[in-house]
Amino acid sequence: MPRASVVLLPGDGIGPEVAREARAALELLVPDVEIDEQLLGGAAIRATGEPLPAATLEACRAATAVLKAPVGDPEFDAADVRPEQGLLALRAALDTYANLRPAVLDDVDVLIVRELVGGLYFGASGVRDDGTVYDTCEYHPRQVERIVRRGFELARARRGKLTSVDKANVLETSRLWRRIVNEQAERYPDVEVEHVLVDNAAMQLATAPQQFDVLVTENMFGDILSDLAAAVTGGLGLAPSASLADGGAGLFEPVHGSAPDLAGRGVANPTAMLRSTALLLEHGLGLRDQARALSRAVDATLEVVRTPDLGGTATTAEFGAAVREQLAVDGATAVPYRA
Repeated sequence: MPRASVVLLPGDGIGPEVAREARAALELLVPDVEIDEQLLGGAAIRATGEPLPAATLEACRAATAVLKAPVGDPEFDAADVRPEQGLLALRAALDTYANLRPAVLDDVDVLIVRELVGGLYFGASGVRDDGTVYDTCEYHPRQVERIVRRGFELARARRGKLTSVDKANVLETSRLWRRIVNEQAERYPDVEVEHVLVDNAAMQLATAPQQFDVLVTENMFGDILSDLAAAVTGGLGLAPSASLADGGAGLFEPVHGSAPDLAGRGVANPTAMLRSTALLLEHGLGLRDQARALSRAVDATLEVVRTPDLGGTATTAEFGAAVREQLAVDGATAVPYRA
């Protein structure tokens, strides 16, 4: 049987430091995993002139899953070629259209399902002769159908409630979105469905997030709401994400940025990167038990080991080592990957 092939993209800033801890945890839980480190973002621009080199894209397309640390560097903020362009191109090339953003804390357990390769961020944009600038939000029905089906399937496997977020009172794309949700709902009679306008959804997430199970929404709305949900449940520094395709490699990455001011100091919190690794174990490799073990180990470590962002003094490496020690205490079993 084939071995698991994971492409690791260490990224920029604190990326290589948190990626190192994720790699150690992954190798502990899946000893025969094949890990291939490739360049993306600012590091790739410096080495090749491109934010997504051809070799990186080829490796990602051939992999079982892709684990990405944050990218971004102030050096390129005003440049024509920027690190973030590599990430957007990678998402589009892998067609990882379904972005899963879990937000969990105490009695809050929300999963935001964000359409990731369409909408405003991928529509036509430019500058007209009179100086007007424009960005176009476009969706094809097939793009909406597949993300809505993914939302229904996930809700069915959880608590059976799907909240569709749109702006149907204003936007034509949202009216298409709502129509397709209603059509798909007929296939999922066991899932409760509600429609909520995005501004109301933001208010409800901030004040009463316990009411939500799965939220499904378009790209820009999901971008904003998932950051809000992360803030409600502990902050972006702790938040993971998974971006899935229909077949092919999924992309797993922390939500936070590259924090260049912390780079090289060994104080970055690797929690979000480790939690993204847990999502990779579950959704990328199908190793649910190992995914849960890693999630439990991270949660247990957070109770006693704090990096400076959480008021403690632990280094990145010390936190990662504590997680691996907790895995041993928890009796987590290392397993070979079998496709």
